[in-house]
Amino acid sequence: MPKVGIVMGSDSDLKVMSKAASMLEKFGIDYEMAIISAHRMPDTFFEWAKGAEERGVKAIIAGAGMAAHLPGMCAALFPMPVIGVPLSGKNLDGMDALYSIVQMPPGVPVATVAIDGGANAAVLAAKILAVSDGEILKKLKDYSVEMKETVQAKADRLQEVGYEEYMK
Repeated sequence: MPKVGIVMGSDSDLKVMSKAASMLEKFGIDYEMAIISAHRMPDTFFEWAKGAEERGVKAIIAGAGMAAHLPGMCAALFPMPVIGVPLSGKNLDGMDALYSIVQMPPGVPVATVAIDGGANAAVLAAKILAVSDGEILKKLKDYSVEMKETVQAKADRLQEVGYEEYMK
């Protein structure tokens, strides 16, 4: 049963939203992924969002560009956390989507990550689930250690070989 729903309005969003899927897989979290345009497929979208709780979804990651209605509409229909991923676009580089997602009305919050922040959206979803799942919490702690070790290895290499060699 999926614990996280990933939804986007177009297959062009897959480049960013697949990073959310990959990160959820790293943490062993089941998910479902859908391409549903809230503007072009409103009935399908309403059915998907309203049925998410019944399908076992505990959080939704919704990616959207431009007017970015998808995350807010998910939050209006789904009673649990929604994480918005503003997607960069050709006109305003994702700033339009960012402003649209973070400016939700009172009572309809959407947690928002950076523009094209699909991976961070999955980390946030994992942190939400970890509140009641010790296995996910352990994986998050292990991931933090892994990130620290990766950065430390890079710092050690820089000290060892110097800037010019490091950049080759």
